[in-house]
Amino acid sequence: MSVTVFIDGAVGTTGIDIRDRLAGRTDLTVVTLDDDRRKDASARAEALNDADIAILCLPDEAAREAVALVRGGIRGGTTRIIDASSAHRVADGWTYGFPELAPGQGERIAMSRFVSNPGCYPTAFLALMAPLVRAGLVPTDWPLTYNATSGYSGGGKSMIAEFEQGGTDTAFRIYALRLSHKHLPEMRDHAGLTHPPIFAPAVARLNRGMLGEIPLPLKQLPGAPSLAQIEDTLAAAYRDSTLVSVASGDPAAVEIEENAGTDRMTLRVCGNADSGHVRLIATLDNLGKGAGGAAVQNLNIMAGLDPLAGLIL
Repeated sequence: MSVTVFIDGAVGTTGIDIRDRLAGRTDLTVVTLDDDRRKDASARAEALNDADIAILCLPDEAAREAVALVRGGIRGGTTRIIDASSAHRVADGWTYGFPELAPGQGERIAMSRFVSNPGCYPTAFLALMAPLVRAGLVPTDWPLTYNATSGYSGGGKSMIAEFEQGGTDTAFRIYALRLSHKHLPEMRDHAGLTHPPIFAPAVARLNRGMLGEIPLPLKQLPGAPSLAQIEDTLAAAYRDSTLVSVASGDPAAVEIEENAGTDRMTLRVCGNADSGHVRLIATLDNLGKGAGGAAVQNLNIMAGLDPLAGLIL
């Protein structure tokens, strides 16, 4: 029997990507609203409540409103929700939609009614850091720094227009200089940290792609773990994953476009054994494993379908 999926906000960057990914699938019936009805509360409420699963591709406040439109609010009704906004990523009653995050996370997603899709930047940070904190190799209170650069499509339609229609000529810019980015609680809580990292995001002149890295001084960490210990811990965490892999070897360079256009994420441990300095590196697509691809993966898991259906490997 086909699963009915309503995409609320199918005209935004993530919504369009998800809609295109689901087009043509015979195991799903996809519902969207025409332009003249998509802001009509009654039409949205009807579509939300008629769906088996709704995917919210909305600003945070609109996502909260959509949840309230489900009959009975968060405690009633039957519609299951995947929220692609940041409104519920650390909220009580919501399951974090990163199946590879920890043992049993996929099963928790499968059983949940309310699933919050991860942010693109936190996906890379958590993939690198959560297994190391869980294994005790990085203390929960360690002062971490996270540097990450995204393609401009991560900023939605306005940033795409800015870069593609002559609004800016820059090749690279940093932002969030007040160090209060909305992704910080998500990175802290789901990595099991006592405080968030210093997060230094940037945007580059490319449409899709993302590269994040975390520098670590291994000799200063309790127990002074080796590069091999760090790499082995990450490899063990993702050994059964199709989408997340740990690349071995010593590359001369890592390119931000490495996984652009796919739903893969590649992790690397690069460093100097003598100094004990290491750079933990993740590459992914900000609209793939960082957004639309992750939502489709969660949808598949919640619907009891092939988790990789519709994904780009």
